[in-house]
Amino acid sequence: MWRRKLQFSASLLPLGGGATSSPPPPFSNTIKNYPPFISHSSTHNSFFNELNQKRFDFFSWGFKNYRFQLNLLSAQSFCSDSGKFKCWKCNGAAFLFCEACRSVQPIDQSVDYFQILGLEKKYDIEEGSLEGKYKDWQKKLHPDLVHTKSQEEREYAAEQSARVTAAYRTLSDPIARAIYIMKLEGVDVDEEERISDPELLSEIMEIRESVEEARDTQTLNRIQEQMLRELGNWSRFFADAFQSRKYEKALSSIQRMTYYKRAIEEVIKKL
Repeated sequence: MWRRKLQFSASLLPLGGGATSSPPPPFSNTIKNYPPFISHSSTHNSFFNELNQKRFDFFSWGFKNYRFQLNLLSAQSFCSDSGKFKCWKCNGAAFLFCEACRSVQPIDQSVDYFQILGLEKKYDIEEGSLEGKYKDWQKKLHPDLVHTKSQEEREYAAEQSARVTAAYRTLSDPIARAIYIMKLEGVDVDEEERISDPELLSEIMEIRESVEEARDTQTLNRIQEQMLRELGNWSRFFADAFQSRKYEKALSSIQRMTYYKRAIEEVIKKL
């Protein structure tokens, strides 16, 4: 099997303290309020406008050290034929949930998040395609709806419901979705090493200083608008690089998206 390994290094500057490695917080119960990021059209604006209203803790401003290491792995483990799934109870065709006997199915790790939400496996997704499918699955899989079932099936429901939520959370976030779709292509994004790009380091310092020195709402709003534009631009760069299978460029785009989102979060805290 053809295999190669590329390495992309980067470093991030901390702001007012050390780097943080805290994982993203769990979604709130009101998942519907999370803005789905979607395609390269006018839907960017709706995502970014809603993002202005949120105080995500997904990324801290303390710039985390990243190592992006590409390992081209076999994509076989991420692929499956949904038409081959059979119900454990009645042997009928079933995917997560059997419509014939109304039984929740056990977890199949070969099923990816795009399959779960009925989407084509691509970075650009259409607005409204996530939340509706997510809600449809929860109407069938939520543990509260299967309380009369066997213990085994209640456990299946809890696992499937959690996985559907994880799929929604991942695919509705542009950066998490980018990392995930790279994984499906066999490109591992590993977060450890420092960046050495002088141009990028200089830009990070300028952004940090601009936010620290801003003393009025007008200035902060101007910085935020600039960061929103950059975030949108680099999401498009990622999509183009990913489609062309230029994985190093795709990883660079993910890093940039991360920085700009952190800058937006820091601005929001000061507004």
